[in-house]
Amino acid sequence: MRNIPEPSYQTPTARRMTGRRTVFAMLVLVSFFALATLMAMTLAPGGFGFFKATMFLCFLLTLPWTIIGFWNAVIGLLTMRLVKNPAAFVCPIDTGDDTKRLTSKTALLSCVRDEDPTDLESRLNAMLAGLVRTGEATAFSLYILSDTSREEIAFDEQKLVERLSRQWSTDICVTYRRRTDNSGFKAGNIEDFCDRWGVKHDFALVLDADSYMSADAILGLVRRMEANPKLGILQSLVVGLPTDSAFARIFQFGMRLGMRSYTMGSAWWQGDCGPYWGHNALLRIKPFMEQCRLPTLPGSGPLSGSILSHDQVEATLMRRAGYEVRVLPQEGGSYEENPPHLLEFIRRDLRWCQGNLQYASLLGLPKLKLVSRIQLLLAMLMFIGSPAWIGFMISAALAGLSSGDTPLFHPTTGYSLFFIIMGMVFAPKLATVLDIISRPDLRNAFGGPFRILLGTLIEIAYAAMLAPVMAMAHTLFIGGLIFGKTIGWGAQGRHVEQLPLGLATSRLWPQTLFGLLGIAWISTQSLADIWPVIPIAAGPLLAIPFAIGSSSPRLGLLAIKSSLWRTPEEANPPAELVPLALKALREEANVIQVDSESLHIPPQREPVRAEA
Repeated sequence: MRNIPEPSYQTPTARRMTGRRTVFAMLVLVSFFALATLMAMTLAPGGFGFFKATMFLCFLLTLPWTIIGFWNAVIGLLTMRLVKNPAAFVCPIDTGDDTKRLTSKTALLSCVRDEDPTDLESRLNAMLAGLVRTGEATAFSLYILSDTSREEIAFDEQKLVERLSRQWSTDICVTYRRRTDNSGFKAGNIEDFCDRWGVKHDFALVLDADSYMSADAILGLVRRMEANPKLGILQSLVVGLPTDSAFARIFQFGMRLGMRSYTMGSAWWQGDCGPYWGHNALLRIKPFMEQCRLPTLPGSGPLSGSILSHDQVEATLMRRAGYEVRVLPQEGGSYEENPPHLLEFIRRDLRWCQGNLQYASLLGLPKLKLVSRIQLLLAMLMFIGSPAWIGFMISAALAGLSSGDTPLFHPTTGYSLFFIIMGMVFAPKLATVLDIISRPDLRNAFGGPFRILLGTLIEIAYAAMLAPVMAMAHTLFIGGLIFGKTIGWGAQGRHVEQLPLGLATSRLWPQTLFGLLGIAWISTQSLADIWPVIPIAAGPLLAIPFAIGSSSPRLGLLAIKSSLWRTPEEANPPAELVPLALKALREEANVIQVDSESLHIPPQREPVRAEA
């Protein structure tokens, strides 16, 4: 192992971080009690029977995630508008010296399972080429860590490694290892790397099969890790790659709007107890090997055994060991792909749901930081909020049917509460929109104010439809966990393709039924009183046509041609994306009347499809 210099650097004092966290906790608690009081006043007419009491309790369960997201957005917006260098303000670590050669050894960990080798090769080739151009390639080694279960894909992986080795081995060592049992899932895959090769490296950059990072972004993480010896995990801010999927395009636009203000605000109070999202992040190998081995959860059933959502647990263990965990909330050079259609989006979310609920067994781990325990609890509440939200709606419907002529709620406080909650839910997106529109460079990069505002309005409607569909999926899945249902860790579908009617119907009929029942109940009520809940029923009712339509390749191309939901990488493609030959960039280039040949974008190869 090489000796890494230990320069001093300035971070907020422990007293200042305690002050920030105290302020944030007070804001959350005051908001919680204020909204709880407003809901109690809203439900007061006719007194509290069983159904109204259930509504109130379910409402309280949905509040923490909503309130925290709101205050993260407010603090994030203030930071972005009032601070000269917002990212450095909330992540105040030494950035390192980019005039000096790297002194560390970093392993690039490409974790794959039944993935398309063609897409994987394209991304890895581009990353390695970028590192070679920097002259720092010898500080890196690539490990393709395969958990592939299909022999034909494993064969293609081996051929891929042979090609990468022939091209890059004089600069970067390429190693391939395949496991066949997938024990411990992705965390077990990385643990196996640590046991075999961990001592040869100082750091490890964790990459998913859909991850892509520019050389500048990688070097930036490594230099910061070298310069800050107590930094254990450094998470980059990940954005979606330009996509020709209509579903992913709108979703990524919404995430792009909400992520920056939310992450900036959360980093302000979380500080050195930051998040780790499991990919596009740099780990300090030695403490990770010594302190971050995941326990096997005792008992039987889907919430026992290996932990599916490993990342946040590893972050809490790293922080317990005395090392900092931080997120660098600045966009640029760190990318991922998002699910191309609704069914794959649901499947990914359910894996996270099962993994996050496993945290219940870990809340009592000794010597965890208080912030770390809160993060584990919030990760659980993110999904527990879905059945609570569904329970609220069902209880409201039953309370309305049994209330007779007695008003179900007080209209003045009820409508006030509705608009407050909606404002809080969409605050992260609206905060970033305000920041984007106020900055000419960002305003133009996102397509101009008209496209930004129109795209945001449509995305909000899209999110309003998607939310109840996802809440139903979470609720049914959590109910199934009680009876032993599990999701496991299978291959992910990543290609744009039209969903067949039969498949969409077989997966989404419960949402459709819920929507039908909701519309039937709405038809018995006064529209003047319950109009805000119409989207809650309309979203699930339209789940099947929404899934099929948003998966259409033709609609994806129309979305690009509309210039709506454009991101800066599409308006002005950075050099690191050119080698990926993304179809979305070729189409976008036609829209903005730029000759594809002038961008040197090569023809796209047909992908080799892997079964989901």
